[in-house]
Amino acid sequence: MKFLIASDIHGSLSACRNLLSAYDREGAARLILLGDLLYHGPRNPLSDEYNPGEAARMLNTLAEEILCVRGNCDAEVDQMLLSFPIMADYAVLQAGEHLIFMTHGHLFGKDKLPPVKKGDVYLTGHTHVPALLEKDGILYANPGSVGLPKNGSESGYLLLEKETFYLKNIKGDVISNYSISSLGML
Repeated sequence: MKFLIASDIHGSLSACRNLLSAYDREGAARLILLGDLLYHGPRNPLSDEYNPGEAARMLNTLAEEILCVRGNCDAEVDQMLLSFPIMADYAVLQAGEHLIFMTHGHLFGKDKLPPVKKGDVYLTGHTHVPALLEKDGILYANPGSVGLPKNGSESGYLLLEKETFYLKNIKGDVISNYSISSLGML
């Protein structure tokens, strides 16, 4: 099964449109959202074409295909606009022998890991900076931000196909990839 993973839309209509186009282009079975869907938050500027109500409507068209966790800018009032659950702090997937722990990143971080062990994947957003790196046998995967990329990064996403993560820019160009089949073996 193919998953498209994105984070930090922050109510941007252009980012939401680009994300849904990428989802359609990739032919993914599920869209995993790592939080911060509608509100920009007090530390961020208004995103391009900021319209959280319309972004919610667009996302609701895929409600049955979305798995989402709560970001630090998501609130119960956001849930009232969305037709899929967004208030879980984390979710867990299994990919072969590998556990994938998905969370926004405001409750956990590289220095304060969730309950993962060697051979697992820590999937997070929050920083708005993409990353795909292994440390101590754990894969740290962050799609960056669709709506407000930081540190000179581009808007992008992750694609999980079979046992390989592909970090892509929003146009679909591969930036890097990592096969989890050998994760934790070194």
